[in-house]
Amino acid sequence: MDELPIGRRVAYWRGRRKMSQQVFADRLGKSKSWVDKVERGVRRLDKFSVVYDIADVLQVDVTLLLGKEVERKPETQNCIDQVEVEEIRAALERYDQMSAFFQAVPHSPPLTEMRKAVSHAWLTYQHAKYGVLARALPKLLRDAQAADSAHASSDEASTAAHLLGQVYQIASSALRKVGEHELSWLAADRSIAVSQRAGDQLLAGLASYRVGSALLALGRVRPSLEVNVNIANRLAPVGPARPGEDQLSVYGMLLLNGAMSAARIGDSATVRDLLYGAEQAARELGGDCNHYWTSFGPTNVELHRCATAVELGDGRLAVEAHEKMNKAGFHAMLPERRAHHYLDIARGYTQIGDVEKAGEMLLEGDRLAPSEIRCRPLAHEVLSDVLRRTRGTPPAPIAELAEQMGVGV
Repeated sequence: MDELPIGRRVAYWRGRRKMSQQVFADRLGKSKSWVDKVERGVRRLDKFSVVYDIADVLQVDVTLLLGKEVERKPETQNCIDQVEVEEIRAALERYDQMSAFFQAVPHSPPLTEMRKAVSHAWLTYQHAKYGVLARALPKLLRDAQAADSAHASSDEASTAAHLLGQVYQIASSALRKVGEHELSWLAADRSIAVSQRAGDQLLAGLASYRVGSALLALGRVRPSLEVNVNIANRLAPVGPARPGEDQLSVYGMLLLNGAMSAARIGDSATVRDLLYGAEQAARELGGDCNHYWTSFGPTNVELHRCATAVELGDGRLAVEAHEKMNKAGFHAMLPERRAHHYLDIARGYTQIGDVEKAGEMLLEGDRLAPSEIRCRPLAHEVLSDVLRRTRGTPPAPIAELAEQMGVGV
């Protein structure tokens, strides 16, 4: 995009933000005709103040509009910025397998190195180091795609496909965290196709989980519920033989994700049934585990019990469940899970009008995993709500967090 005129860049980012020319013009305080002339290059943007106003409305760094390399600020180092999103998008838009049909496959790293890189990426995600992950993902995607193409006709084909399927899922999860829901859906959908080539039903089941999460984030709640429940039913343990721990973990996570979808539409009966099924699976599993990078177990079921209560609008139930939770199990969870839970409970406290406790929960999450709070649009909304409803001057730690996150006090 560096070679594009500034007007074309404005049009591009306006389209990405799904704004019509009229809406964009209204937010700028300009006419639709003015916007149209700027985007066509008929009218020059020669005032920096106007360029900064446009960047604010489009929620992009001004350097993206000017075609310069972004200078990342220290406080955004652990988040995913627009440049990194576009690099991930470019990697997802590659079609190496199709290219391999016509020409020699480019060099790919050894699969042993790929396994280590993929495991490291999973751990980076589960420790909520989203900025670190974002800077590694474009190359990891390209390498995994190249490896998948290079081994397409070898004995290692299923292994390479499995690794690529995992990378797509990591990308999907990270993109959803920062509000890039369409791109998250694309990555998850890619993982389903690759997982089928890998011949791994559980990996395909987890890919379906990611698709369900992306659909839920997009507001496509019923399709999200259907995909989670349908695939969970196919992976449900049947027969007298004890199911494997991997199977129980993937099955349980699909039920939990389905419960979140059911809660979004207010179907409390389905929420209760799905949580019960997940609880049974966790009990059979015997404890908290991280099979297939799921963090599934009794504690994660309790976290979802709180989260579904919040989605149902029952903040008091969520807070009560939080207070009764097994503290040892909770503190043994990975940082992303715990910080995510603090954000959910902050929402619960706002629902019952206790904005002071809501603020405390945001601070707890920020201390544990800053990226989970500072990088997520949802956390910005909750913090804005806390500030708006706080009488008088907000506590100094909350005011400082708001300043660091760019949320107006």
